[in-house]
Amino acid sequence: MNLLEMRGIVKSFPGVQALKSVDFDVRRGEVHALVGENGAGKSTLMKILSGVYQADAGEIIFKGQPVVFRTPRQAQDAGIVTIYQELNQVPYLSVTENIFLGSEWTRNGLLDWPAMHQEARRLLAKLHLDIDPRAPLYTLGVGQQQMVEVAKALHQKADLIIMDEPTSALSVREIEDLFAIIAELKAEGVAIIYISHHLEETFAISDRTTVLRDGRKVATRPSSELTVEQLIRLMVGRDLAEQFPKEIAPRGKEMLRVEGLRRDGKLHDISFSVHAGEILGIAGLVGAGRTELVRAIFGADPIDGGRIFVEGKEVRIRNPRDAVRHGIALLTEDRKTQGLVLLMSVRDNITLASLDRLTRGLFTSAAKEQELSNGFIQSLAIKTPNQQQLVMNLSGGNQQKIVLAKWLATHPKVLIFDEPTRGIDVGAKVEIYRLMNELARRGVAILMVSSELPEVLGMSDRIMVIHEGRVAGFLNRDEANQERIMELATGMAASEIEQSKLFEASIHE
Repeated sequence: MNLLEMRGIVKSFPGVQALKSVDFDVRRGEVHALVGENGAGKSTLMKILSGVYQADAGEIIFKGQPVVFRTPRQAQDAGIVTIYQELNQVPYLSVTENIFLGSEWTRNGLLDWPAMHQEARRLLAKLHLDIDPRAPLYTLGVGQQQMVEVAKALHQKADLIIMDEPTSALSVREIEDLFAIIAELKAEGVAIIYISHHLEETFAISDRTTVLRDGRKVATRPSSELTVEQLIRLMVGRDLAEQFPKEIAPRGKEMLRVEGLRRDGKLHDISFSVHAGEILGIAGLVGAGRTELVRAIFGADPIDGGRIFVEGKEVRIRNPRDAVRHGIALLTEDRKTQGLVLLMSVRDNITLASLDRLTRGLFTSAAKEQELSNGFIQSLAIKTPNQQQLVMNLSGGNQQKIVLAKWLATHPKVLIFDEPTRGIDVGAKVEIYRLMNELARRGVAILMVSSELPEVLGMSDRIMVIHEGRVAGFLNRDEANQERIMELATGMAASEIEQSKLFEASIHE
């Protein structure tokens, strides 16, 4: 018998019909993958199930009974728990307090801290986490914070757990632990709805897969009967003939040169250059210093030594404003907290970094703002009902395009992408790659930091590998492969890599 049935679910927002009579069901003890491009309706469907939104039409049957959840608490009390991609936690409370938040244990009218700490330790040990449950949550890494959310779901003894991109911040070891926990939950009859852009995960963990496209359900099939190619075709409605549509652009003059860049404890004597029309990939293990490097170049973090040249002229970059003035732009790895103002409109986000060109005296020209944002909405094919739509209501792929539009409006000479396709679907990834090709053709120099080796190999003209804050080496496109990158990234011989399996344990593909 189905644990959950959602029948004919309809949901509209101003200017957008997000769900169009969607049917979806989940069985007890099943992992059901829910996939689709950004904007396909996955999050909206799950928010209706978890009580964040109410459907305009349709019905939900849970444990054999019709239900209407008007708040997330009602869904949680019924046995539905959601683990969100953007963590729903209180960082300055302890691990125990986050696990028990809203369902604290009491004894004689007082909070029973000894019992709660003991139970928190038991749940954390089950997830192979050796951390103090009294520690403030903010002292943990993002991956550990994500596992604390899993511990909270285990504590609540849910019948159905919704996991939205649960592995986005986890190491390979943590993913293995999570998958082991999912297997235990299945054996206990708990159902899991698993949402991920990492398609290989859906095949590894799921029993069935449902595909949404443009707000409609297009298929539900046993995962064992699908291939990656078939799944992509169902998601995007077309074949992706080339996953990495790299085009070689003419190599122009040197646009950026870095000499002896240092940041104590982080970066050590880093030197490199990148030319107009070139995509320089930056590879390395997590913690190698890739993000620290590009933030230092952009002036977001201070440096302790080194020189930076733009078009052959030495420049002094003390802050991001200086970087933008010299023609350098940075698309940060976390677009939601560092690249966008989520409660502002599409137009305001696009024009945010170029208001000086749109302002005369004390006033900004609304007509120029509208013209600028309209141009990028059309040229980048940003899917939004209008310019006034809040950015927080758009899909990840469209949000990334808005960050890109914001920086393109500054007419950059050097464009830095830090994890350009993190958290976006396969179709939106290809669009981003094609935009990178177009920028290279126009003579923009591109730095691309990525943790996905296929992406680095597929889109780079040259690859710079960082190891422990130092340049480990450079590889041309025709000589680069995963094994050679990993040799440089780890400082080990290829045979040692094979023996220690550092590739699987360090790089998220």
